[in-house]
Amino acid sequence: MLNVLQIPPSELFALLVAIGFAAGLNLYATVAVLGLLARFGHLPLPPGLLLLAGWPVIAVSTTLFIVEFFADKIPAFDLIWNALHTFVRVPVAGLLAYQATSQLSPEHQLLATLLGAAVALIAHSGKTAARAAVTPSPEPFSNITLSLGEDVLAIALTWVATRHPYIAGTAATLFVVIIIILTRWVIRAMRALFRGAEHDLAR
Repeated sequence: MLNVLQIPPSELFALLVAIGFAAGLNLYATVAVLGLLARFGHLPLPPGLLLLAGWPVIAVSTTLFIVEFFADKIPAFDLIWNALHTFVRVPVAGLLAYQATSQLSPEHQLLATLLGAAVALIAHSGKTAARAAVTPSPEPFSNITLSLGEDVLAIALTWVATRHPYIAGTAATLFVVIIIILTRWVIRAMRALFRGAEHDLAR
């Protein structure tokens, strides 16, 4: 059983990368899983995160997860939902990282906070971009399938992170790299498209 209070800093940072990525995909599922694992004695939490194991937090996060489960699968509305959650997932992921590293030096705690928020932002941005790409599709199944995949990934990554932090952290890092590479590719493709359009208009 993983004890967050006793694991070395490198393992803790790997854990935070995985949790940050999961929170960027589905914050409520991540919080609910962490709370339930801690509640039933499968995950000793640091003092700053003991609140997650309380039934009120578990109940609220589970309820919001259920709401998001349906809201996130409605084409077009899911874009509005995700846009609004930019101001929820990213700061809360940073807060979770901050509270989880209170035993570290202030410099390392600040680094962990920024890392958690940055990873959550990248995951959230990748999720939003993917939704924007599939929303124009006339059939709803691609959107629903993508949403279900995100839910499963968030829950699975959170669970694996509490058992094998390095594996989960490595997987999350790979996802981050893929999102960054794809983002750069999309930006370059869009620039090339606009340059081509401008060239055609200039003729």
